[in-house]
Amino acid sequence: MTKPIPEPLDPAQLAQRAQAVIQADRFPYLATLDGDQPRVRPVSPVRTDGFTVYVANLRVYHKTAEIQANPKVELCYLDDHHDQVRITGVATVLTDRALLQEIWDANPLLRQYLGSIDNPQLIVYRIEPNRVRFMKEWALEYISVPLEGVGNSTESPEIG
Repeated sequence: MTKPIPEPLDPAQLAQRAQAVIQADRFPYLATLDGDQPRVRPVSPVRTDGFTVYVANLRVYHKTAEIQANPKVELCYLDDHHDQVRITGVATVLTDRALLQEIWDANPLLRQYLGSIDNPQLIVYRIEPNRVRFMKEWALEYISVPLEGVGNSTESPEIG
C-alpha cells in the first residue's frame, strides 16, 4: 500500500483550515495527567475564541484535581475528513465575571443543570494555547499554526 499524498496546503489558509476543524468537532478530546498516568476524555467546549478554548467542569470531577496538580493540557479535534488539530496549552480557572456571564447566557445546558452562575460546583477553564498543530488526513506530519498574540511558530513539520 502506497502512502497517500496530501493535497498541498496554502500557508495563508492554515489558520482558517484549523478553525474549520475546530468548528466541525463538537466533542474534542482533552488530555491531562493523573500523576504519571495520561488521561483523555471527550469534552464539550462552551466557548472558543480563535484557538483559546473554554471548557466547563464540575469541582467534583476527577479532572479538576488533575488540572490543579498540572495545568498543562492538550485538546485534540478531528473532523469528518480526519483532518486534525491539536491545541497544547495551559488551563486556568476563568475569573472574569463578565466573560463568565457571557458563557453562562449562551449555554442553556449550563443553566439547566447548574441552576445558577454562582453554583459552587461550576468551574470554567480557559485553555490558552502555546502551540497549535494541524494535520491533513493521513499526511502523517503536523504543521504548526501561527498564533496571534503568542508569536509565530517557526517549527518544522513533525511526525506523530
